[in-house]
Amino acid sequence: MPQILKIKVIPRASKNKIVGKMADGTLKIKLKALPVDGKANEELVRFLSEEFDVKKERVRIISGKTGRKKIIEIQ
Repeated sequence: MPQILKIKVIPRASKNKIVGKMADGTLKIKLKALPVDGKANEELVRFLSEEFDVKKERVRIISGKTGRKKIIEIQ
């Protein structure tokens, strides 16, 4: 059963980490990567695959590829 997550990404952090949940349930995640050429998206997929212990191919950005707010599907 796929899991859908709402995420707000904060790029250019000192390390990758989940900061917490916002009032609407959105996960706030800090990433080291810069928001250039899809680097932050790649880093987010890698980070979530490690956190949820799944392969990178099972983490998919459904919407928000060019913004900070994203909807992610984890299978």
